[in-house]
This record gives sequence, C-alpha cells and structure tokens, in this order.
Amino acid sequence: MNFEQIYSQNPDFSNRYISPEKLFSYLQDNLSDYIQEIGTSYLDKPIYQLSIGTGNIQVLAWSQMHGNESNATHAMLDLLVSLDKAPEMKEDLFSKIQLDFIFMLNPDGSERWTRLNAADIDLNRDFHNEASKEIKFLKKAAASKKYDYALNLHEQRTIFTTDGVHPATLSFLAPSENIERTVTENRKKCMAVIGSVYNHLKEMIPNQIGRYSDEFYPTSTGDNFIKAGMPTILFEGGHFVEDYTRAGTRKYYTIALYYALKAISELNSDITGWETYLEIPENQETHYDIIYRNVKLNTEHECILDIAVQYREIKEEGKNDISFIPFVMEAGDVKQKKGWLEIDCTGKKFISATKYPKLDAVVDFKIED
Repeated sequence: MNFEQIYSQNPDFSNRYISPEKLFSYLQDNLSDYIQEIGTSYLDKPIYQLSIGTGNIQVLAWSQMHGNESNATHAMLDLLVSLDKAPEMKEDLFSKIQLDFIFMLNPDGSERWTRLNAADIDLNRDFHNEASKEIKFLKKAAASKKYDYALNLHEQRTIFTTDGVHPATLSFLAPSENIERTVTENRKKCMAVIGSVYNHLKEMIPNQIGRYSDEFYPTSTGDNFIKAGMPTILFEGGHFVEDYTRAGTRKYYTIALYYALKAISELNSDITGWETYLEIPENQETHYDIIYRNVKLNTEHECILDIAVQYREIKEEGKNDISFIPFVMEAGDVKQKKGWLEIDCTGKKFISATKYPKLDAVVDFKIED
C-alpha cells in the first residue's frame, strides 16, 4: 500500500487559516500524550512540540515559522490521521525514527496571518540576532539532542514556476553551508532524501516540483543549522492552478512529508541517489496572478498597456478564512511575465475613477465590453 492511497485530510482543519486556539485545543484533546510546551511567543501564546516514535534516527521539524504559511501544519495533522488508518505503515515508520515536530513556531503571526511575529521580526532572518523569543526556543530545541535531520517547512508565492509554464507546487532545497555552495556530505544526505521524494512525486504532479535557490543566506535558520552540522531540508509549498486555498498543495505536501521521513528512516551511511536532486529544475520567477493585456486607459492621448495584479492574503476581522485581495503590481509593458489568468482587453472599456491604475494599491478598476 502506498501512502497516497490512504491520504486523508484532517476534517477538523478544512480552512487554509488555522486559529492558534483551535490548534492548541485540538492538540490537548487528541494528542496530549505526545505534546509538551517548549516555550511561549512574544504575546505569551504556547509553542507546542509533538514527539512521536521510538526509533534511533532523530528528526526535528517545525511549521509556521512564518505565520501565513499553514501548509506544513496541515501536513502534519493530515499525516497523523492518515497513518492512523494504516497501523503497520505507522509502526514501520515510527519504529525507525523519532520525530519532534514543533507546531506553529510563530503563533502570533499565525493568528494575524502575517509573515512576521508580533514584534515585526522575521524569525527566518533572526538566527544570530536572537531578537525574538521564538527563535531562541527553536535553537534550544535543536541543541537538546543530536538530531540526524531537520525539516524547515515553508510556503512560497504563486510567482514561481518550474519551467515558465507549470507552477512550482512543491520546491525543495538542500541548503548551502557556505557562499561557495560546496556539496558537502551533509548536503548529499539532504539531496538523497529530496531525490527520493522527487522520484515518488514526479509522476503524481509532473513538471510541478522545483528546486529552490541554494544561495547561502548568512542569517537564515536552515543555512545555519546545516553549517553547524545538522542536515536540514527546506520544503516550500507553492501554487496549484486554480487552487488558491492550496488544498491540492496540502495533499502533496503531506505525501512529500511522509516520503521524506521514510527516506530518512531508510538512508544508510553509503549515500546514494543524491545526484537525482540535480535533475530537479530550479524555480523561475515568471508569473503574476492576473495580467490584463492591451488595456486602453482613459487618457487624452492613446495609452495602451498591460496591468499585472497579485493577490494578497489577508485575515479580515470576523471571517474564518483568508481573503484574497487583488493589488496592482505593475502597469506598462509586462510581456516578460505571464499571468495564471490573462484577460485580453482589446476593444474593452477601462472604468476607473483615475486615469492610471495606482501601483501597490487595491484594484479599483473594471473592464467592460
């Protein structure tokens, strides 16, 4: 039996947005034997770590370091309910590894649906400064035992593709340990795991798996963990065409998480298969969400241009899920980019209170025949 055959979405968390209080309540009600509080956020919300497994291979993972990236939290919740349907598969995996999973490292940002924490700090750029409480707890957890692997779980914007056509639904990275991007033994371990995940997923979502840039970031968490000797793998959940709620991404993120853990549980000292990683295409920044083509503005002289629009995900007061608000990102010649939705406005009327669309502002125009 393959994991994808037993995959189930956790029915208690159907929305993209996950309320921290709802998550905390769920963990306490359903997984109390496996969780412990390892710290608190800037606003004193609890940070929970789930520990599961009896194996000798130690794995550390964390979700929602950026509060507006919920796919990894969903993936762990989905992984657990899926494996509950296949006890033999669950026993096989967790008899080989012990997984320490930190849910929602940034609960304040998760509540507000922001990348930053409540002190406006990007936790993924705070490794050395330690200006945030949350990064201190993550580093303390990482130092608490000798972990064999770390999984740094994130999401990426809809702008990325694998080839200029297909969305980068999932992207992976074996982070560099130095600016020279040396392929070290620890990087090879990460590459081998990613290569195994890629082999499992490439037929399910062909042309939709990418490789994230391996430029060395001196302040980022993953780069510093692997530099310190802990093999660290970056996950990036991305776009699925016409799936802005990322339900499809969530499914394949969960499948990828399972196969990464399985590959880790089976990897021996003789590292093989790492070269497959190099076959994965690098992400390209090629798309906007919407491009209005050939828009004729209401100007005295003829002015025809393209208008590029990107959705911003905003948690609005009183709503249980995320709102997608369109913002104008570019106006002019946008021929070098594509849109997931392209609208030809030739011969159509541009209706707006202003002559020109205002950049970095909410879309306030209409296009009519």
